[in-house]
Amino acid sequence: MDVTQPKQEHLLALKVMRLTKPTLFTNIPVTCEERDLPGDLFNQLMKDDPSTVKGAETLMLGEMLTLPQNFGNIFLGETFSSYISVHNDSQQVVKDILVKADLQTSSQRLNLSASSAAVAELKQDCCIDDVIHHEVKEIGTHILVCAVSYTTQNGEKMYFRKFFKFQVLKPLDVKTKFYNAESDLSSVTDEVFLEAQIQNITTSPMFMEKVSLEPSIMYNVAELNAVNQSGNNVSTFGMRSYLQPMDTRQYLYCLKPKQEFAEKAGVIKGVTVIGKLDIVWKTNLGERGRLQTSQLQRMAPGYGDVRLSLETIPDTVNLEEPFDITCKITNCSERTMDLVLEMCNTNSIHWCGVSGRQLGKLHPTSSLHLTLTLLSSVQGLQSVSGLRLTDTFLKRTYEYDDIAQVCVVSSKTKEN
Repeated sequence: MDVTQPKQEHLLALKVMRLTKPTLFTNIPVTCEERDLPGDLFNQLMKDDPSTVKGAETLMLGEMLTLPQNFGNIFLGETFSSYISVHNDSQQVVKDILVKADLQTSSQRLNLSASSAAVAELKQDCCIDDVIHHEVKEIGTHILVCAVSYTTQNGEKMYFRKFFKFQVLKPLDVKTKFYNAESDLSSVTDEVFLEAQIQNITTSPMFMEKVSLEPSIMYNVAELNAVNQSGNNVSTFGMRSYLQPMDTRQYLYCLKPKQEFAEKAGVIKGVTVIGKLDIVWKTNLGERGRLQTSQLQRMAPGYGDVRLSLETIPDTVNLEEPFDITCKITNCSERTMDLVLEMCNTNSIHWCGVSGRQLGKLHPTSSLHLTLTLLSSVQGLQSVSGLRLTDTFLKRTYEYDDIAQVCVVSSKTKEN
């Protein structure tokens, strides 16, 4: 801490100390081979050292605890605790003592004093003690301002301040990636996958107590960070969820729109706010830290005015034999459409039925289901393509290629 000394003599002395937990004692093991000159001397000295772990003397961490020797680092999301003591060093009684502690950040000034009432009097060799706590929510420079005012026996009012400056560092580096998915073969659509990369950028290991995603009101979330083994969900990161310094861990989440919003294509289309990450960790001897990200936003999927999705399709079909598929057409615009369906053959896919079929009017956010028949003239994995929708009101055409893929086999191959 940087302390500004008072320029005049005061009857009271102010001391401020940061409250932190002790750390494990560290020692540097010194060993050698038995054939070297010292022989087994170094090993014996380590075994006799009371600070080492019995049976694991070569470990750097010992069994003893050491008190903090300096101010240490303060990280975003941790709780800053400080002990404030005002002692009467004089030979007289001091009256009306008021101790005030403020924390000045780059954006605000916070009052951390437990009480705003003045102490009536303070006798010689007596003190006023206070402990303040504050959950750090900003990075950068912080200044703890401690002010003391009092009145002497002669009625003179005295006042002095001390400033304690410290830096708040960033403990984690969080990066997110979004993947928009469409589950065309299920009743659930508009799924969003979130990948969160969390890196420990401190100098000590962290125990990751919780990393969860709080979704927005339109989504339900499923965590994909565990596997089912014998009926139990086991974390993909193992039993001990430690994150070493500079290590990175990836978390995956799947967000699905709630039923009342999934049925309204226009609503989900414009949703960009997904939710926020809630991260809780512990360091050293159980010191707890917590961070919440701001609202995460993704690029909304561009469906256009008309969305065509595939509901059902066979996994395998016979060569040159008709098969059926079911399509869902949704009006994602804010106007009514009058649609016409055209089916265009490709080199491998041939549509059965009349092209230029009138589908009628489709109101905003409404959907309709169609069953179409087609066949393939080429074996192998074939792409279903060649559908075209035309809005007769605006004379606008929408083409859909690579709707799905189907495996085409000969009837003899399927029988075998």
